[in-house]
Amino acid sequence: MVGGGLGDIEEVLACGRHLETAGFPLTLYRRRGRPLPRSVDGPFDWPAHARRSKILERGRAPTAVTVSPCWGVSAAPSRPEPFGRGGVWEEECADIERAYGPERTLHISLEEFARTLTSREETVERYREGGVPSRKVRRRSRTAKFAREVEQFHDALVRYRAFDRPNLLHLYSTFRPRRSFAREFPEAVQCGPLLSGRRRVRHRAPGGARRGAWVWYASPASSHRLLEPILSGLGARAPTSAISIHTPRPMPGTVDRPARGVVRTVLGLEPRRNWQDEFDRARVRIVTGSRTLLEALELGGPFLYFNGLIGDRRPHRHRPEKILALLDLGRRGRVDPGLLRDLDDFSRGRRVREIVMHADQRLDTWRRFPAFRPGLSEFPPGYENAGTLVTAVVRSLAERTGPVVDLVREVRSGQFRRPPVRTSTG
Repeated sequence: MVGGGLGDIEEVLACGRHLETAGFPLTLYRRRGRPLPRSVDGPFDWPAHARRSKILERGRAPTAVTVSPCWGVSAAPSRPEPFGRGGVWEEECADIERAYGPERTLHISLEEFARTLTSREETVERYREGGVPSRKVRRRSRTAKFAREVEQFHDALVRYRAFDRPNLLHLYSTFRPRRSFAREFPEAVQCGPLLSGRRRVRHRAPGGARRGAWVWYASPASSHRLLEPILSGLGARAPTSAISIHTPRPMPGTVDRPARGVVRTVLGLEPRRNWQDEFDRARVRIVTGSRTLLEALELGGPFLYFNGLIGDRRPHRHRPEKILALLDLGRRGRVDPGLLRDLDDFSRGRRVREIVMHADQRLDTWRRFPAFRPGLSEFPPGYENAGTLVTAVVRSLAERTGPVVDLVREVRSGQFRRPPVRTSTG
């Protein structure tokens, strides 16, 4: 895991499901004697794949593709320098490159969703995350020291994300591309969201939508701050709506709740089918990070977003770029400003009881929850969906004879076009 949740693993598996559907064989390769990293072998919805502990010599394909979350963190080789420790998949990636050759190996790096900030914006965000008041950040941003920090951040991102590696394709999926990010980092490929690649069954809660349960993926450590106002909002009508809380840690205040039939708390991982069925059937979803947010958008229906709070005296949002991108998408799509205000305030931990009550009872702006449509027309043709882009890139690689670097250069330029689909991938 690169982030704090399980989204990095699920994102790789989602990419795998797209490739599996397209007919490409998938392998989970881990060198013999090396255990899998923590949580990888969990109860996920795995695409069909083989597991191997050594590289096949016979019947080997002419090219290979690796897919990993943030390659520069999870798979880059070690370097004899400060912060030069390699990723947990470095040995496996090195084995693959030795077997196939770097000119016939393509690495696909799934970078953090919607994190398309310029170096200046990242530096401002670092201060904000650290609790520095905005007025002080504005003053600092006019100093020479701040300008040096921006330059240092740029150089570090290029180095530790391995933007200089010619056979590495960095995919930044997002709701709409940002020109400022593209100008500063032309190696980064912005594309539309990576959908789950899962065949979904539309569910309807028995007895009508009013009786469905809420589902909360409460992975942020500060989730407990919202528990009481959420339960209070749900208790504003009878019968009280049930809520299922999925959390990696015990949440204070839930121990004495199950007897009331209001709260079901799930600690850690449970079988994927159980989670997916519950999430799909939910009356309202409280999501975090990127994967549950994107799945909520994919399913449709009402949801709220909370990615955690930092600080006690002046709490502020942790990593808010995803909710900010969603709100921008909503404004451009002319979503009701009142609903956007509710989504914004809930992500800040404000007006939680009121917002939950309105969402639960479908009051005011919650009477009809809109569909948020990514700004796909702003992406180059073929870049609107990360899953279909990856599939097209891999299919193109399978049909080419030239080196991988030519394909990477073409995709980075925004000029890559999907090859025609054949009846067999070969």
